Amino acid sequence: METQKGSTSLQWWSLLLLLLGLVVPPAAVEAFSYQEAVLRAVDGFNQRSSNANLFRLLKLDQQPDGDEDPDTPKPVSFTVKETVCPRKTQRPPEQCDFKENGLVKQCVGTVTLDQTRNSFDITCDRPQRVKRSGNLGRLIRKGGEKIGKKIERVGQRIKEFFEKLAPTTES
Repeated sequence: METQKGSTSLQWWSLLLLLLGLVVPPAAVEAFSYQEAVLRAVDGFNQRSSNANLFRLLKLDQQPDGDEDPDTPKPVSFTVKETVCPRKTQRPPEQCDFKENGLVKQCVGTVTLDQTRNSFDITCDRPQRVKRSGNLGRLIRKGGEKIGKKIERVGQRIKEFFEKLAPTTES
């Protein structure tokens, strides 16, 4: 009889623990915000960079809509710019001023928001410069000159028209 009583007590405690497990929410996964995850990726880029100075986030492209799972890699696109702070400094890049005419790099890749994993795969390259065509400026200039000459001729004809209308005085 005592074993049955002990067994019943054990079942009761097991049931209580099971119910508590269902009622108490599991520990929440610590997750970075999208911007925090990108800032961690910039820190990682600075650690791997061979540049003498730190880079700082210049522009963060819009966060893509989609999966909210912090373990799922999120696509990112952002721009970093060279700062005046040397890489060896212990200062966070956010506290450094941008270097005048500093190097600018476009970065793309993925980040995870899970703080425990904190993984990212980022590639940063110099942005492609758009080659300006010198012909466009020349075409606009020539077109403006032609329009100017035509307007001048129209003005001259209007002047001549009104001169013909004006009564001439005979002396």
